[in-house]
Amino acid sequence: MKKKYRIKKTNEIDAIFKTKKRVSSKYFNIFYQPNNKDTFRFAISIGKKYGNAVSRNLMKRHLRESIRSIYTSLKQYDFVIVVKKEASNLDFHQIKEEIIKLLFKGKIMEENK
Repeated sequence: MKKKYRIKKTNEIDAIFKTKKRVSSKYFNIFYQPNNKDTFRFAISIGKKYGNAVSRNLMKRHLRESIRSIYTSLKQYDFVIVVKKEASNLDFHQIKEEIIKLLFKGKIMEENK
C-alpha cells in the first residue's frame, strides 16, 4: 500500500479511538471516522498477546492485502483495525471475508457498481 493510505501518527490514531464509532466481530474491531482527504487511510493494531512477531507480521500482511484488493470501493474514512487473539485461527480468505463484512456494516465500503 502507498504511504498516502497509512495512518502512522499516534495522535491521529488516538483521535479515531476517541470518536467511539466502531464495528466489531469475534475476530476484529474497526474504529472509524470520516476524513476530509481525497482517499481512505487506515492503520493496523495488533497486540503482543496475539503471538510471536512472525505471526503478527503475517496477520498484518494478510490485512494489508485484503484492503489492497478492495481499496477502490472504500469511502473517505480513516479507520483502525484492531486484531483480537481469536483471529489467529483464520486463513487469508476468512480474514478477507470478515474485514469486508465489517466494512459494509460500518458503511465504510460501498457496493461495486
